[in-house]
Amino acid sequence: MNIVLAILLGLLVPYGIRVAIGPSVWDRLLGMNLIASKIIIIIMVYASMNGATFLLDFAIIYALSGFIGTIFIALFLSERSIRKGRGKKE
Repeated sequence: MNIVLAILLGLLVPYGIRVAIGPSVWDRLLGMNLIASKIIIIIMVYASMNGATFLLDFAIIYALSGFIGTIFIALFLSERSIRKGRGKKE
């Protein structure tokens, strides 16, 4: 199981690079969403390894807040681009 955690932690590096140098804000948002999903998986694997079922509650809360945050940021960026005239609202 420690190998699984090491692999998951290693996968955070390319996602962090995508967040840091992403060519667009949408790439950065996607990178942050991928990082959040990997953190949730890491919490779940750690909880199953140690029998700490209360950590699963934290994983669920983190997943819901990450999902809602991603939706709000995407809506904000979409509205901002429409106001600047880069898109058409239909």
